[in-house]
Amino acid sequence: MTWEVLIGGMLVVFLVVYALTGGADFGAGVWDLFARGPLAEKQRHLISKAMGPIWEANHVWLIAIIVVLFINFPKAFAQLATALHIPLTMMLVGIVMRGSAFVFRDYDQAAARLTWSRFFSVSSIATPVMLGICLAAISSGTLPFDAAGEFSGSYLSDWCSWFTVAFGLLTLAVFAFLAATYLTTRTPDRELQECFRRRALSAALVTAVLAWVAHFAAAAEAPGFIQRFANHRAWLPFQIGMALIGIAAFGLLVTRRYRLAQLAAGAQASWMILGWALAQFPYLIAGQTSVYDAAAPQNVLQTTFWVFVVGSCLLVPSMAYLYRVFAFNQVPDRS
Repeated sequence: MTWEVLIGGMLVVFLVVYALTGGADFGAGVWDLFARGPLAEKQRHLISKAMGPIWEANHVWLIAIIVVLFINFPKAFAQLATALHIPLTMMLVGIVMRGSAFVFRDYDQAAARLTWSRFFSVSSIATPVMLGICLAAISSGTLPFDAAGEFSGSYLSDWCSWFTVAFGLLTLAVFAFLAATYLTTRTPDRELQECFRRRALSAALVTAVLAWVAHFAAAAEAPGFIQRFANHRAWLPFQIGMALIGIAAFGLLVTRRYRLAQLAAGAQASWMILGWALAQFPYLIAGQTSVYDAAAPQNVLQTTFWVFVVGSCLLVPSMAYLYRVFAFNQVPDRS
């Protein structure tokens, strides 16, 4: 395995961890928006309590992705930051707005809290959609940037398509599914558990539908992405694994085995990202820039790898301890 591939694998690992942690936080914002009925305040309180201590720390994985891409694949970083300037900016604005609203709604006057809740929820929805759009645009094969071209052709058409929008909505649905499943394990209240269980089941069905929509949209607008994946030797095992994990997650929710359902939901999200990475390899920008074309000198790649290995020895135990300290009311699995 070359250093370029190894560093590319690090990016995929960071993306998986960010989806499982920060992605679930974004999904919680979706359910904050749809909190209704007599349990609405309890739902919002549970969401705030589950997110409050750790949600900012989860962005460390997004920062790691940006840093590793900038240092080790500067050519690809420049291309992406330019061609996807608008959705990336919208994503970052959403992250800032979401964080600010989450804090302000707890400390502002009571009359303003509903407004801050709306800002929090809307930005929690828009941000993962923009993330999914960026990932789809990278895979579409239509991303070449022409600085001398028209504004719409240079900054809009490459990421505004049915495929990218479908992928963005799929990303949102996956995050909502993760959040609802996680929240079933964060309270001993049976009513709240049932509420989020139903929402997790609904999100699972929506995710399945959007996955097919994204597949057909990709076949029409990004055939190279589908072809690379279909020609990969891991295509059949991946499809079988995805089906089995999805069925397992749904069945565990139906039978109220919440802790196991949480593990299955995380496995499903991870499996989807790994499938995307398999279809993408060896390209950082499909059909244009590979990990080999955009890589920095070998000494930079090697130094980055060992820095992150040593840093992970501090970061991973610290994050694990943080999650353990602030975990509360964990619900035992009812096998």
